[in-house]
Amino acid sequence: MAAAAGLAAGRFLEGPHGMERTLFGFIWRYSKRDQVLLLVMTGLSFPFLYVSLELPKTIINEAIGGENLPGDLFGVSVDQIQYLFVLSGLFLALVCVNGAFKYVVNVFRGQLGERMLRRLRYLLYGRVLRFPLGRFRRTSQGEIIQMITAEVEPLGGFVGDSIALPAFQGGTLLTILIFMFVQDWMLGLAAISLYPIQAYMIPKLQRRVNELGKERVRTVRQLSERIGESISAIEEIHANDGARWALANVAERLGVIFDIRYEIYRRKFLIKFLNNFIAQLTPFLFYAIGGWLVIRGDLTFGALVAVLAAYKDLSAPWKELLGYYQRLADARIKYDQVVEQFDPAGTMPAELQFAELPDDVSLVGPFVGSNVTLLDEDGEAEVESLSVTIEPGAKVALVGPSGSGTDSATMLLARLLFPDRGGLSIAGTSLAELPETVTGRRIGYVGPAPHLFNASLRANILMGAMHRPVGPAHDRDTPAGQRRRAAAAASGNSTDDTAADWVDLAAVGVGTDAELEARLMQLLGRVDLDDDVYGFGLRSVIDPDEWPGLAEQVVGARRRLRERLREEGVAELVEAFDETTYNTNASVAENLLFGTPVGRAFALDHIAQHPHVRHVLDKTGLVNDFARIGRDVAMTMVELFADLPPDHEYFSQYSFISAEDLPTYQVLLGRAERLGLDGLDAEDRDRLVSLPFKLIPARHRLGMITPEIQDRILQARRVFTEDLPDGLRGAVAFFSSDRYNAAATLQDNILFGKVIHGRADAQAEVGRLLAEVIDGERLRDAVLGIGIGFEAGIAGTRLTAAQRQKIALARTLLRRPDVLILNQATGALDPASQARVMTAVFAEARHRTVIWSLQRAGLAPMFDRILVFSGNRVVEDGDFEHLKARGGVFASLIEEEKAGG
Repeated sequence: MAAAAGLAAGRFLEGPHGMERTLFGFIWRYSKRDQVLLLVMTGLSFPFLYVSLELPKTIINEAIGGENLPGDLFGVSVDQIQYLFVLSGLFLALVCVNGAFKYVVNVFRGQLGERMLRRLRYLLYGRVLRFPLGRFRRTSQGEIIQMITAEVEPLGGFVGDSIALPAFQGGTLLTILIFMFVQDWMLGLAAISLYPIQAYMIPKLQRRVNELGKERVRTVRQLSERIGESISAIEEIHANDGARWALANVAERLGVIFDIRYEIYRRKFLIKFLNNFIAQLTPFLFYAIGGWLVIRGDLTFGALVAVLAAYKDLSAPWKELLGYYQRLADARIKYDQVVEQFDPAGTMPAELQFAELPDDVSLVGPFVGSNVTLLDEDGEAEVESLSVTIEPGAKVALVGPSGSGTDSATMLLARLLFPDRGGLSIAGTSLAELPETVTGRRIGYVGPAPHLFNASLRANILMGAMHRPVGPAHDRDTPAGQRRRAAAAASGNSTDDTAADWVDLAAVGVGTDAELEARLMQLLGRVDLDDDVYGFGLRSVIDPDEWPGLAEQVVGARRRLRERLREEGVAELVEAFDETTYNTNASVAENLLFGTPVGRAFALDHIAQHPHVRHVLDKTGLVNDFARIGRDVAMTMVELFADLPPDHEYFSQYSFISAEDLPTYQVLLGRAERLGLDGLDAEDRDRLVSLPFKLIPARHRLGMITPEIQDRILQARRVFTEDLPDGLRGAVAFFSSDRYNAAATLQDNILFGKVIHGRADAQAEVGRLLAEVIDGERLRDAVLGIGIGFEAGIAGTRLTAAQRQKIALARTLLRRPDVLILNQATGALDPASQARVMTAVFAEARHRTVIWSLQRAGLAPMFDRILVFSGNRVVEDGDFEHLKARGGVFASLIEEEKAGG
């Protein structure tokens, strides 16, 4: 079953011959049946179209003109009026039929186009996953993203039109022309007399537009690459004052794009002008020739009216065909460029990525390299003539000076790079012939800068054991699920359900979800990440409805912490929240709300402007006091910080006003001195009133929140709660000593108060007792379980480099690979943590092969064998003591590290 599913996934990507080289080859290969069906529907519509063109002439000449009245229809006698209404009703019916044909054909074309666009994007993304890694050194991710998303977008609409539109519009054009020739051959010739001129001129003009289109696509890709590079290097741009150069660089590319697009517009609108001009010449011929024929009696007036009406309908398909020609040229350009970019040499075959082998496949065996050489894009050797045999279970270190080839060697051994010469084998099997479903599961690799996905820590770690669905689709038996899978299959996409169970418990070595959870916690300790995750958990917010048991335990831990603080005689270190007292270690805003804001309604940065807060201040008479205090705060801040540089640390620690806003407040204070507080406009008063909300009396010690003001704020607290509208009840999670606060973190819920300011040891002492209580209440595992749900951010940017490396190590160790290949995988860790992690990794891989490229030769004593690289080849091979005593390259590295401290 697994093997079949894997091979099917490979076939979904593309056929045995790779990407189709031509656009119509791709269209015909994947939509032949649908295109034929479209042609059949198109052909069926033409008889109805012809009759709808013929009928107006019959209505004018017979029903209105009174010529050749039939007398009866289908045995029913009809007069002229009845005959007119019968024909008019038939005409209306034909209009509906023709409209229905167009509706069905257009919807089907649209569905087909979107389905093929979905297939193409999936195919291109699948090829990206099989690109040789060297491709990403030459092609930016911005360029690839642009091609898969924006550049192929027009192809979706074109695919649905590629065959059916010229057939439909061409057939419509031909039907109308036949009708015209039937009425009079001279009018038919007049209708098509100017077509040869258009057919000759337009392609010539369009050819240059196509060339400009190609140039525009290339230039836009370069712009996309430059913007992506600037985003990735934003720190370097700021650090080196490179913004002006970066803007100039982008402006230059924008200028090139402008020139190209302007030239395209000039030429396209010239083509459009010629088309419109020629189209307007034909009615002149109709009026002249057709009128002459009617006057002579060689053509009926009804026939001329019908021909004119038909010509009106003739222009639409002709314009559609000309537009189709332009779209065809543009689509070919885009498809050819996409094929060129997405079919690089060295792309892994789909079957090598997806072929499933039996689950018991093992790579326990000797690792053998025979004269392995890897060349870069310029033909220079990155690894040269690597010949080595590594026995199963060996612990091998790769060391060497910077640029010596150890980095590329580890990637070769992990089958992330393919050698240009020589070969690698493991357990008697060529490494190049093994599918990724084996190498990606039985060989573990961690590089120096591992990538984390924008998901939780748990999801990032579990990714190491998520190779294929191990359970049924969550919507397997529902109509919606069946439609989803049918639509995916029809588009050549994977039918795997991302909501199914993907975690392979057998690969992890556990049998239940509880055992998996325990294994995750064990790995966090192995990679020295448990304290970090514990901190994430304490700073996390949980929903008590989802964690009712945990919420109750936290409230219990809150009471236990109070007891421990009293037992230790340090109860004063935490000023608890009390509904009847003012908390001097909390801000004015927190004291007023006596709770935690939920959402943005009462967020600190604009709480003073909220209508309900202003109502409370007005009702308690605090508005003028807050304006006065705000003025005094602003004066103090301006006096203290006016002469400090904008990046001074005091701004973040003590100031309520940013360096950028100081001049604004200086001007405001000048107006307040001239006009008085009552003379200020509403905006200025709001600025001043908002400042006191940030004051923390015990921390800032400005003496402005006096006991009298504190009492009035307590009065305002009661008014705030009593007058709070029902619609805002959910905007604040109020404090309660016996209830969990759903908007506060776990740590804040346990503390239920504020650690006092002014005691140097307060944070450390409270932290010690907090950890003791959490362990005593057996909450640590629960906190870790919450913390492992912490979101890593885009590319793991919410974590440090060391934390990212630890997550990557845990991810690889989770699936218990036969061979563990590490490329400076602990380089970001401090020495103590690095030693703990390396020891733990060795314990995890006790009976497995470990190949580790080290950033420092001094770490090598832990290994059985050391391969020393210099000049991209192995120059020394032995154990630590032997190589150190030998006095060669390795000994020099050791001495250099000692000299460097």
